[in-house]
Amino acid sequence: MAFSELIKNFSKIRDYMRDFYVYGFKSRNDFDTKSARSYDDEKRRIESWLGDKMAFHNTRNGKTVFISIDSRAEKHNPLYKAFKTKSFTDKDITLHFILFDILRCYGVRHTLKEILFLMDTEYLWAFPSPMSFDESTVRKKLKEYEELGLVKVEKEGKTTYYSRNKGLDEIDIKDAGDIISFFSEAGQLGIVGSTLLDKGIEDHEYFTYKHHYITDTFESEILLSLFEAMQDRREVEVTAYSRKKKKDRTYRILPLKIYVSVQTGRRYVLGKRGNSRDIIILRLDLLKSVKILGVCEGFEEARERLEKLSAHMWGISGELSEQTQLDHVEFTIHIGEKEQHIWNRLEREKRNGRIEWIDENTARFICDVYDSGEMIPWIRSFTCRISDLKMSNINVEKRIRNDFQEMYEMYGIGGEEDAIQ
Repeated sequence: MAFSELIKNFSKIRDYMRDFYVYGFKSRNDFDTKSARSYDDEKRRIESWLGDKMAFHNTRNGKTVFISIDSRAEKHNPLYKAFKTKSFTDKDITLHFILFDILRCYGVRHTLKEILFLMDTEYLWAFPSPMSFDESTVRKKLKEYEELGLVKVEKEGKTTYYSRNKGLDEIDIKDAGDIISFFSEAGQLGIVGSTLLDKGIEDHEYFTYKHHYITDTFESEILLSLFEAMQDRREVEVTAYSRKKKKDRTYRILPLKIYVSVQTGRRYVLGKRGNSRDIIILRLDLLKSVKILGVCEGFEEARERLEKLSAHMWGISGELSEQTQLDHVEFTIHIGEKEQHIWNRLEREKRNGRIEWIDENTARFICDVYDSGEMIPWIRSFTCRISDLKMSNINVEKRIRNDFQEMYEMYGIGGEEDAIQ
């Protein structure tokens, strides 16, 4: 069978691009899902999208290939091309163009029987023998286009009429190129903006990005399903890959909010788990599928409970419960007179903590969180300025003190106990 660039199952290509081209730690020999030929087919497909944006390096395990993109030169996310490749047959594409040729004029309506009659009388030239379309196939295709917003369906009595919906050429967004361009790179479903730009909307490319998180592109389908479920107050069944157990797990949750990390761009879904009151947190890049279930009456109550629990979240933990004991964190920080930027940073990054001023150069930071271990990197960033540290979680405090001690020993400037009480 000849190689085809077109894909049908995006979840497969998502996993492949993530493992081999984003993380960049797998080689051809590590591809054990299918045959080596499958690897070559996937590789050629991705190269057809990203040719000049791929690089490789040789390791003892073989050659590894990865995506290499200079954000200063790339104004738009090239990974959107993966979504713009669609699988179809000769029959699919023929039916598509015939239907829209019949419905080419806005406001002109046809019944299903009229459409079938026109196909049998006016478009026989378009059918490579022995191609034909039955009533059921055409009805299902029109229903699909209705769900996509391409076809308008109107019922008058027992008669159903089909017509074209307004196209982009009749929607006044021609002067919104800068807005759409920004949304395509910074929005949570930027593929929508990228697709609009493909319709000929002028893009002046005003924007460059210091932190351009393009790899969340692969999660767009997952994110869209979660947004739809939240809008309709529905539960979902998600399949997630467990890194610890190295296998897939299934969860039934009521999605409540999407959190986005400002440090890594990584996204998480927070939802009520099953019939419990606990809130589970799942990484979107580990989700493989989302199945939308029935409406849940307790959405608003669960959202309010999440708001209360989030008041004590420093970062993203695995699960939140009203029975979880809070960790108390308190440290005293001293900053020089000419270090106003440190004060500004402490105020800006305190999140759900509070600051008590002791004197002009000393303040005490206090907070209560579910997982104080998430604060370790942030607390470390104030090394040499912390004069007192107290934490209810003794193990986390010990880790921080040991880190300080190792640093002091490395620089030969005394011990941690000389600086922090």
